[in-house]
Amino acid sequence: MVDLAVVGGGMAGLAAGYEAKRRGLDVLVLEAARPGGKVRTIREAGFVVETGPDAVVRYKPWALALAKELGLEGEIVGTLPAKPAALIYTGGRAHPLPEGLNVVIPSRLGPLVRTPLLSPLGKLRAALDLLLPRGPGGDEAFGSFIKRRLGREVWDRLAAPLTGGIYGGDPEELSLLAAFPQLKKLEEEHRSLILGSLRAMRKRRVSREKGSLFASFKGGLGALTDALARVLGDALKTGVKVEGIEALSSGYRVRTSEGPIETRLLVLTTPAPKTAELLHPLGFAALDALFEIPYHSAATVTFAFNKAKMPPRVGHGILFSRGEGFSARGFTWLDQKWPHRAPEGMALARAYFSGIEAEAEPEELKVLALSDLKRLLGELPPVLRAWVGRFEKGMPAYTVGHTERVKKIEEAEKAFPGLALAGAAYRGVGIPEVVRDGRETVKQLLAAT
Repeated sequence: MVDLAVVGGGMAGLAAGYEAKRRGLDVLVLEAARPGGKVRTIREAGFVVETGPDAVVRYKPWALALAKELGLEGEIVGTLPAKPAALIYTGGRAHPLPEGLNVVIPSRLGPLVRTPLLSPLGKLRAALDLLLPRGPGGDEAFGSFIKRRLGREVWDRLAAPLTGGIYGGDPEELSLLAAFPQLKKLEEEHRSLILGSLRAMRKRRVSREKGSLFASFKGGLGALTDALARVLGDALKTGVKVEGIEALSSGYRVRTSEGPIETRLLVLTTPAPKTAELLHPLGFAALDALFEIPYHSAATVTFAFNKAKMPPRVGHGILFSRGEGFSARGFTWLDQKWPHRAPEGMALARAYFSGIEAEAEPEELKVLALSDLKRLLGELPPVLRAWVGRFEKGMPAYTVGHTERVKKIEEAEKAFPGLALAGAAYRGVGIPEVVRDGRETVKQLLAAT
């Protein structure tokens, strides 16, 4: 019998396994495919390409803190300087993001007044936030919240493209309390989102090493998963499919494709539907809550071009407003965003897809991405290389009521001592959040035993 078994070797599972091993436990991390989950870094012919996420945010410290523990501090890199760093395409034109955004809320009046993203009427409607009363308590759809406070133009031309680029799926249906609790808190404490953001940004001094809010590693985000895999060593078992779970008098039996494993403690970091299937024979009381967490698909397509023949590109990338006729959510200019991602003289353009569009086959995704890129930039040089990443039904969506579902799941866990659920389905979808979740879950299990 091992001390702890972790089912799932994505970022949450690797972090949980690392925390257990760091504390001297006999641990096994079981992964059906490859470790790292959605973090997939390809290194070939001088290119460093992310087919999944490509950054962590510095103000959520858990991923970078873990990296430093693993000896990767010297490998951390920030984004290259660019002003403007990002643009939004709306009304047939590309416009820079207003400076001083707090998530998606303007925290400076000057940039809000000057931005061409909004019409004069749209700016006046946004300014009404300074006068509007507080809204009702409780959860609501993020789109409804932004439109209630700042108006439809701010939603369509600013908030929706930004949050769609982060969360994918339908950003309008996101749970405010689950995805952006800090914005609800601004309304509760300051009444006005703009005033609250102004005050919050004055107090908070986000670390921007080398002028960057975002960070990665010289070898891509895969450097972090590679380091975790090295530390885990033989404790990480890949190609192992978990087929079922049984409760024992003093732990659990995990039935796998390579035989049963008995464990005192068990952490499940699998997607919510798979977790529900595994827990169903145990009579887990919150199966409905697990099945109610929806998942959407995501995909990326990255092209390499001769840089000298590429049309000019501005900043780190561009996002598209809905209704502009693009299939992709936006593009990132990887060679302009990160150092050392392409050989000298090469350009990298990455398209991001979400929802139905992301479920296309790889060759169709390439066609869609190239069509969008040509429409955006004009005539392009020949594609020299292309990489596709697809995550079919791989991204959990935090819809209205998500926090209540998670509470119900956490309450149901109490009936199973030594069992815990962790990962992107519950308390945050970003790499920093799932790192924190994996490690904290192990700490809490140990504290309860």
